[in-house]
Amino acid sequence: MENPQDKNLELLSHLMRRAGFGLTRRELEDYSKHSYEEVVEMLVTPKETKWMGDYLVRRFDGEASGMINAPGSARRWIYRMISSDTPLREKMTLFWHGIFATGVPKVINGRVLSDQIEMFRDHGLGRFDDLLLRLAKDPAMIVWLDNQENHKDSINENWGRELLELFSMGVGNYSEDDIKECAKAFTGWTIGNTEYMMVRSKRDSDWPYGRIAYHFKYLADDHNDQAKQFLGHKGNFNGEDIIKVICGRETTARFIARHLYHFFVADEVPVPSWNDVPPRDAKAIDELVKAYFETDHNISGMLTRLFNSDFFKSKDVRYKKVKGPAEFAVGLLKLSREFEIPDRDMIPRYRQIGWMGQELNNPPSVEGWHEGQEWVNTGALIERINFASELLGNQDNAGIKELIDAVEQVLDQNSTPKEIVNECLKQLGFLRLSSNSKTAVENFANGVEENREKISGVIRLIGSTREFQMA
Repeated sequence: MENPQDKNLELLSHLMRRAGFGLTRRELEDYSKHSYEEVVEMLVTPKETKWMGDYLVRRFDGEASGMINAPGSARRWIYRMISSDTPLREKMTLFWHGIFATGVPKVINGRVLSDQIEMFRDHGLGRFDDLLLRLAKDPAMIVWLDNQENHKDSINENWGRELLELFSMGVGNYSEDDIKECAKAFTGWTIGNTEYMMVRSKRDSDWPYGRIAYHFKYLADDHNDQAKQFLGHKGNFNGEDIIKVICGRETTARFIARHLYHFFVADEVPVPSWNDVPPRDAKAIDELVKAYFETDHNISGMLTRLFNSDFFKSKDVRYKKVKGPAEFAVGLLKLSREFEIPDRDMIPRYRQIGWMGQELNNPPSVEGWHEGQEWVNTGALIERINFASELLGNQDNAGIKELIDAVEQVLDQNSTPKEIVNECLKQLGFLRLSSNSKTAVENFANGVEENREKISGVIRLIGSTREFQMA
């Protein structure tokens, strides 16, 4: 019979793999002092974040502090993800970066890209209306979708089109005329002193403080102040009015609900197929839509409903989500504690995440990354397994040494391969393996004599299993 305490820790492990980057047994036992519902509340209403800190990044990895380039900006983000004590807040930065995909090919400036990530971090759990409004004023997004070229006498539709198609409602829920009227409402939303700032921000002469960022400016004399008709509403709309209309639509609630289900519950088909392929769980989407309106469009309210739901807790959805490369790598870096202080060795780690298929700050297009099973093509899977093997097999890393010590404290030289594998899975966060995977790992353990090397090898081999690639 299953131990009730183990059952509770397994549920917490599932929650922390989805709402964070995974936890060890010791960390899960600390969380288990609270009820499941209390843990959810702690996640969705995070306190002030403690993390490694900019002062350490500046001292040991100045390029990541100054963010002279986009990789430096991404490394600073990784340092924060692996050391933060508010995991859902960091997970939401990845969530919104995948939807509001903005990248280096046009933005160029690492500081500007980092400022957008900070905005996601600060507002990604709040009202969707507020987040969209800040996104519309975000310099990285303005440059990414050319809204500095959107003038009252010559509109540029890029921002208006993507706001409706990819950021809020999805194809089929608006007309071409709605796109044009939307674009008109956002004329005059630009970057202050645009030409000077675009040149000035590329200079490196502000070292050691890094590049300067762009800033938003509203130019009233470049705004189209004529009446507009948008999604059945008529008025002298500005951008704020457009966002209010968008966020009041049920289609927007469903769009965000399906994104949240895809990211936190189980992999959905790619977004372009959503009009043709129904949701995996239509009732779950209905629950999240209801939460959207009951909490005044609040993302934390939707997540509270999601994490406490039966459809999230169900064993049927566990290990049904492929971890994204950044999520996968950050989980391993947290576990290994390879970077307890910043280090230039983060440069090759950052590159490895890119080789797995997700270069942070550099999405392949405005659509972001195609996720789910597309994360694990043959080449990317080899990179993932090698990355896990390298980190899990390095006993010089404090986290791995502690993990092996914890297993050794429970077992002895007479422990069977099955007992060793079971204890390693518990210490790694109450993980489950399929019978085939578990048998293969047990067979390996049976062929190694020295106990510590046996434990080390088992942990390393678990990192290569199918289940370890999943959340």
